Amino acid sequence: MKKKTILELAAPAVVASSALAASLRLFDYAFKRVDYIPETSADKQKYATAYYHYVDWYKQIPKEKWVLHPDDLENRLVANFIPAPKPSKQTVIISHGYKGDGEIMANYAQLFYNLGYNVLLPDDRSHGESAGDYINFGWLDRLDYLEWLNKIIVKLGTDSVIVLYGASMGGATVEMMSGEKLPPQVKALIADSGYSSIEAELSYLLRKQFHLPKYPFVPLVSMINKRRLGYYLSDVESTSQLSKNHLPILFIHGDKDVYVPHSMAFRNYDATQGPRELWIVKGASHVESFWLDPVRYQNHVAHFLTKYLVTN
Repeated sequence: MKKKTILELAAPAVVASSALAASLRLFDYAFKRVDYIPETSADKQKYATAYYHYVDWYKQIPKEKWVLHPDDLENRLVANFIPAPKPSKQTVIISHGYKGDGEIMANYAQLFYNLGYNVLLPDDRSHGESAGDYINFGWLDRLDYLEWLNKIIVKLGTDSVIVLYGASMGGATVEMMSGEKLPPQVKALIADSGYSSIEAELSYLLRKQFHLPKYPFVPLVSMINKRRLGYYLSDVESTSQLSKNHLPILFIHGDKDVYVPHSMAFRNYDATQGPRELWIVKGASHVESFWLDPVRYQNHVAHFLTKYLVTN
């Protein structure tokens, strides 16, 4: 039997070490906080003028800054509250996307404001003005949002009517919230372009953007995440949370989404146990459904809310 050389014996260890080093870089690239808003994708640059119109509205509209854990520098969370144009018991919490903040959701804030809602726009952990070093893709955020819900109820009363809305990572955050014990004031949920699980999403993007396989990278990134944030990526599933949901939920997804494939919308739709609607928007890329036709989008949202807030 031929004896193995030192190089042959060392090869598996070298490969494992290289895979771990690459996974550490991947983790930092995807999960580490950045203190700027990345430029939007090229396909949505054409909406820049309209987007900044909404941002100007957001900056000028009167709002209140709300803070959770103000004296805890590691867990301090910030949100902006926009009162409805007329006193209202109806409030929407809007959950933003990956590496964004509350301000980038100005268009959705104006949509709900025009429908007569108070609007709460949190900055998630490791985003905007909130504390944190690593993005948790909605898994820890879902628990923070329970605290925001309580703050709304204390502020506006136990007769509050609350809607949860999110887009992209925010859509998944809303979906993950659905499996928690929500207060009875929460009446309906809307998730635009949310992923079915972070493992599936990360595996998809590794293959699509970096031409890398799921193994060994996703399991290694999951182990790193466990050490840094306390949970495995396999814990972060919209579908498992939706399987415990009985509230009405509207899923919105573009059929040209190459960032979060619209097949995930069907998985999420199949998982939920409550009244559900699915709107697949033809020709829309990732979170483009609003921009293709803002009036149609608002009408679709308003119809869903009218239908379910009357009966729930």
